[in-house]
Amino acid sequence: MATQTHPPANAFAPPLAEPARLEKHSGFASRFLPNERDITVWLPPGYDAEPERAYPLLILHDGQNLFDSETAFVRGRTWRVAEHAEAAIAAGEVEPLIIAGVANAGPHRLAEYTPSRDWRLGGGDAARYADLLTRELLPFLHARYRLRSGPEHTGVGGSSLGGLVSLWLGLCHPDIFGRLAVLSPSVWWNHRWILNCLNDAAARMDGRPRLWLDVGDAEGRRTLADAELLDARLRHHGWRPGHDLHFERVAGGTHDEAAWSHRVRPMLRFLFPRAQ
Repeated sequence: MATQTHPPANAFAPPLAEPARLEKHSGFASRFLPNERDITVWLPPGYDAEPERAYPLLILHDGQNLFDSETAFVRGRTWRVAEHAEAAIAAGEVEPLIIAGVANAGPHRLAEYTPSRDWRLGGGDAARYADLLTRELLPFLHARYRLRSGPEHTGVGGSSLGGLVSLWLGLCHPDIFGRLAVLSPSVWWNHRWILNCLNDAAARMDGRPRLWLDVGDAEGRRTLADAELLDARLRHHGWRPGHDLHFERVAGGTHDEAAWSHRVRPMLRFLFPRAQ
């Protein structure tokens, strides 16, 4: 009796999507700021398998803390952005996107992430940092990767001072950044300067960037109260909860990478939801 052979069970299955990957661009230089910094780019699963597809972009500050436990501010503790993004995409919650982490400039971080100068703490170089992002980094990324254009496909985000500068970037450049991730923002900076900035900018803006705002209730009373005040001010100026604004008060949330890691997936789900 002849033996019947069968093809392997997966012989006619579609090829698996190629895995996500990280690409590092070391020593990115700027003509606006003297400090070089590394740029780490996360590409979603299937990026090479779909050469005609273009993707939204999310730029995140403090790139050392996003992907690599060896470079994190607290060694071993990162936002685990790659893991959370891949899980959210695989679950059909989040549209596949590209995420670029921009490393901070160490001792110059405070200056670059603050949009106004405080008489005691200094700072105030965020305008030059914005030039780096909008006039140098974005063209670099668009030339190298398949990215969609327009504010509805371009986001920026960060935590603490990184949250502050992300909000400011969205207020000053709504034509570029239409998705804002504002985690535990340093609203306190320079006597809550950002609230006056919001008052002025909102009056001039036609639309409203889609905005994720969060704070942990274990970050201190001042941080919590400031975030709640910011939420109220945003709603006063036309942001609509559930539509273009989500404010998350995180029970037990602290002001550190481990806490922010838990907020990555819901943040991505709100800012870049997969179309139904």
